[in-house]
Amino acid sequence: MKKRLTAIILVLVLAAVSFVGCGNSTPASQAPAASASSQPAPESAQPAVTSETAVADADSAAGEESNLIMFWWGNQTRNERTQQVLEMFMAENPGITIDGQFADGSEYWTRLATLAAGRTMPDVVQMEYTFLSQYARNSQLADLQGYVDSGAIDLSDTSEQIVQTGIVDGALYGICNGVTSFAMMYNKTLLDGAGIAVKDNMNLDEFRALCKEVYAKTGYKTALTYGSGKSPDYLLFLLRAHGKKLYGDGAFEATDASEFNEFFALFEDGINEGWHVDPSVYVERQQASVEQDCLVYGSSPENMSWCAFYASNQITAMQNAAPEGVEIAMTTFPSANPVISNFLSPSQFFSISVDSPQAEAGAKLINYLTNSVECNNVLLGERGVPISQVVAKAIAPNLDATAQRAVTFINDVITPNSTTIDPPAPATASQIRDMIDKLTEQVLYGEMTASAASEQLFNEGNAILAAG
Repeated sequence: MKKRLTAIILVLVLAAVSFVGCGNSTPASQAPAASASSQPAPESAQPAVTSETAVADADSAAGEESNLIMFWWGNQTRNERTQQVLEMFMAENPGITIDGQFADGSEYWTRLATLAAGRTMPDVVQMEYTFLSQYARNSQLADLQGYVDSGAIDLSDTSEQIVQTGIVDGALYGICNGVTSFAMMYNKTLLDGAGIAVKDNMNLDEFRALCKEVYAKTGYKTALTYGSGKSPDYLLFLLRAHGKKLYGDGAFEATDASEFNEFFALFEDGINEGWHVDPSVYVERQQASVEQDCLVYGSSPENMSWCAFYASNQITAMQNAAPEGVEIAMTTFPSANPVISNFLSPSQFFSISVDSPQAEAGAKLINYLTNSVECNNVLLGERGVPISQVVAKAIAPNLDATAQRAVTFINDVITPNSTTIDPPAPATASQIRDMIDKLTEQVLYGEMTASAASEQLFNEGNAILAAG
């Protein structure tokens, strides 16, 4: 089994390469939301780091104290594991202290945007590719190429295509931390007990039928992407099935508002037909929080869901948050053509603030997170399959059954049934993302029809994109 799992991970790393684009038009993960865009900082805020300056920085820092702040979004499992590896890193590097800070997805981006606007961004930040270009082009992130050239950040065991996903306009602003994909998680224990089977790559008709069947047999409702922070991503996913990207050049790629109706109609029909969770369930919950998701949190079928829309690497956190005795499984997001909609993506990146006075220590930390086998034997792929082939192979025997399912899902289900991921979203994507969330909420509350929501998104969204 250990040999087979090692082979799976190695195949995954190699397979991921064929689905990750190159250069400045590289694909982008459309995962957690951002809420604001700060004004561009001066181009001269900090010069690019060269291999020579990286070495000089490291030499000048020798023997000096470095106090870093590292900021990430995540769930309880990620937070605990990350804090543990930070303690390990500090034990190995007594001259460096790290203040680890974290937030849930939606809160993270709000706080980061505020800190970046005030030039007080933490030294090392977790970054999502959709917004990597936004922060890079606002001169808020440091160019890491010099640290790679000097060997301070070792990427010799990483595919060049994966490295390229962190490049914006020819500069390296983020180090990819893992490979992942979208995944619909579900309560396998509940569905097995009701004699209900779930197939991979369901189309929308099959998914609607399944939602109705689960509700009729168990009383459990369906939670679509509202509440998980994935509504904008799901719209993108549905459009891909029809050969369309969400974003074109200064406009939506969709040429008519009706192309958005498929997305909003799912929520409208779910509420009208009774099989979608009432949106009031989320009023007192932290949205995009795995621990408070309807799949694992609630007191009765009326306020719980049989499924949840997240990313495949979050299966471990979801399983840990599930009630005792409940097995969480996962399948693909449904769409008109899931094989075209599916894609592999970089899960997250680590970046360094352009204003960090401790950038060399930050680079050392990123190198540790990327290349330390001991570190990754604690993290165990919770952020995605490690990009270092050496690390991926080394931790394979230590992955638990849940993590193994995530690797198998990407390797056996997504990789052979997917297409190239879309290019990164424009800087105004955060405003579009907020609009999609708000319109989805109005549809769920019956304050707006799916058709009206589609029209408003098309008209107002295009105006935002045109303004740039």
